[in-house]
Amino acid sequence: MTQSAGSAARFSDAVENALTWRLDPDTVGCSLIAATRQNPHGDALIMDGRRVTYAELLDDVLLWSRALIGAGVRKGDHVGVLMPNCWDYILLFYATNMIGATACTLNARYREADLRFVIPNADVSLLIIGGQAWQHSDFRAMVCNVFPGIAAWNGTSRLQIAEAPELRGLYNLDDPRETQFPTKSTLLAGAEPIDLAAVQAMAESTGGRDISLLMFSSGTTSNPKACMISHFCLNATGRALSERFRMVASDRFWDPLPYFHMSTMLPLAACRASTAAFIGTAHFDAGKSLDTIEQERASILYSSFPMITNPLVHHASFDQRDLSSVRLVENVGPVDLLRLYADKIPNAVHINCYGLTEASGVPVYSELTDTFEQRTQTSGRPFPGVEIRIADPDTLEPMAQGGIGEIWIRGFVVFSGYYGDEAKTRDTITPEGWLRTGDIGSLDPNGRLIYRGRFKDMLKIGGENVAAVELESYLHTHPAVQLAQVVGVPDDHLIEVACAFIEFKPGATATEQELVDYCIGKIASYKIPRYIRFVSAWPMSATKVQKFKLTQTFTPTNKFDVRALVTASRTKG
Repeated sequence: MTQSAGSAARFSDAVENALTWRLDPDTVGCSLIAATRQNPHGDALIMDGRRVTYAELLDDVLLWSRALIGAGVRKGDHVGVLMPNCWDYILLFYATNMIGATACTLNARYREADLRFVIPNADVSLLIIGGQAWQHSDFRAMVCNVFPGIAAWNGTSRLQIAEAPELRGLYNLDDPRETQFPTKSTLLAGAEPIDLAAVQAMAESTGGRDISLLMFSSGTTSNPKACMISHFCLNATGRALSERFRMVASDRFWDPLPYFHMSTMLPLAACRASTAAFIGTAHFDAGKSLDTIEQERASILYSSFPMITNPLVHHASFDQRDLSSVRLVENVGPVDLLRLYADKIPNAVHINCYGLTEASGVPVYSELTDTFEQRTQTSGRPFPGVEIRIADPDTLEPMAQGGIGEIWIRGFVVFSGYYGDEAKTRDTITPEGWLRTGDIGSLDPNGRLIYRGRFKDMLKIGGENVAAVELESYLHTHPAVQLAQVVGVPDDHLIEVACAFIEFKPGATATEQELVDYCIGKIASYKIPRYIRFVSAWPMSATKVQKFKLTQTFTPTNKFDVRALVTASRTKG
């Protein structure tokens, strides 16, 4: 039951102290303290059976804030976090923000070449890595290979590396092999001599326009860009999400997505705004996730992507599960997939969305009052106070209603720019404040956004523009197809043709010929894939398939003669 901070329950001295602080209301630290004042005994964070209330979370965050100060972190420093999803990740994010430093959340899927680029380009001053899943992602070995000076470091002196001149220290948390570098116990021991007043001073000097997050956006491209997200952007977008979802303190928000991504950071902000419980996990497993959803009575499922939702709804035990607590499910995907998900969880409202890191995650969601067709065929409307324009990609002029062009966004969701790249920032944010997304879309008569793909995801087949998402949407209607991704590949006749990469549903199968035959007579012949490739795993960024890596593996073998197949089909007809 929700209680006020003035109730008889006793908090720690640190929490009692923090509840009196006067912080900028637009900061992450202030939003956590405000949530604690409002709902101190409500669940704040639940993860794999472990849980804390808002008061308990704030107490832990204050300890970790002192620890970071003890480690030499100062306002404006960039704290790199390279860890799998884990409990301490959330504490590090909050503590870093509480003292006015910037959390640089590094993609846990990064390999050595990625780290060699992002750590120096983000000017990371303190790097915290995690060995919680070292058998799968050995971050210690990676950073030592990338920066040999780290391997030779004694763990006590100031770290000095020519390739990353700003990096002055490293901690390795929860790695059972560690004997050389500072660990979590070392970090937390450093909090002892630090008075809480030091945390208060740094928290009270932090403003809403300071940078909360430095998050590399790579998506489907190979060149990561460091996006600066301010405290204000993160909090304001979180409040807007909470309002759009009609969230209340009793909501339990299940989100299995990566902590280094806006798909977690934005929902966390929404939970702070509503004092709802956030339910995360270290590793997504469909069966265990269904257990959690049932046991915790999750009310919101933020599965978001087919890579997560498909294993859930196709799990062998799914039909025996009690999902009656679920009132809202968020997903993106082709219309037929969204219809399937709605059929699987019929008691919930299923909503769509559109977003990108540069717009603080997701600035566009369906509204709960939208019709089913509106929620499956459009991405919804932007938050109040956010504008969307469809611009002609050549003239940059606004297009008439219904025109298809580049999606531009303006309002409180727009990020502060790319760190260390003013030229790229100028190319992306116009002088009038419009964010050029590089995505293709249109608006329906009521201002709902219809996403049509990325400009770089547009195929040019025989001189005709073909959106990959159009072909993927049709292929998803095949009963055996779990996920389809289409890329353009070179062709002697049409210059470029479609190659479809296919992942099957569990237990399902089909031949290349059957999939091509499925397209004949249903979509224009020039759009039909000339190549079919089967996959069981995808090259991923944070949440998206990296299509450029699919094209790197492509070889022009087993090409279908679609013209001959179409002619033969007509003859049979």
